[in-house]
Amino acid sequence: MTTIADVDDLVELVERGAAVTDAEPVDLLAHALQTAAALAERAPDDHELQAAGLVHDIGWLLGAGADEHASVGAAAVGPVLGPRVARLVQQHVIAKRYLVAVDPDYMLSDRSRSTLMRQGGPLDEVEIDAFADDPEASASVCLRRADDGAKEPGLVVAGIDRWRPVLEALAPTR
Repeated sequence: MTTIADVDDLVELVERGAAVTDAEPVDLLAHALQTAAALAERAPDDHELQAAGLVHDIGWLLGAGADEHASVGAAAVGPVLGPRVARLVQQHVIAKRYLVAVDPDYMLSDRSRSTLMRQGGPLDEVEIDAFADDPEASASVCLRRADDGAKEPGLVVAGIDRWRPVLEALAPTR
């Protein structure tokens, strides 16, 4: 599947993440579910942010590499889940680059650290200012922090069925 036509396609693709580990301690399905669950706790009324957490790494499942998985994922989910979800998916890598540049205590997993330079490295001062001025900067950072913490083997969170109504509500006429 290279095209995501609807929520069914999207759920099927996210579920395929159970077979992909991406050099992290959890597979991509567990990572997606943990990210979405963390965002539901942090931003319970922001369903678009939660959906972005669920699908933020879908570009990996579509065969994209480290330097393009965010843009590939954003392009794939935008037609189904809308422009804000796509924007947040796109921004999760930029948020990592931002946090590396501005927060000396920001810690990355070994895998995230290994992909950082292929993704552009830390933002420079001009890029930091541009990112900080983006209206979605705060939500993007929230997504990134949830992404970073969503790598706990054995953590029990709700399954994909919990997220189907959220996805369907975002895509009722798409």
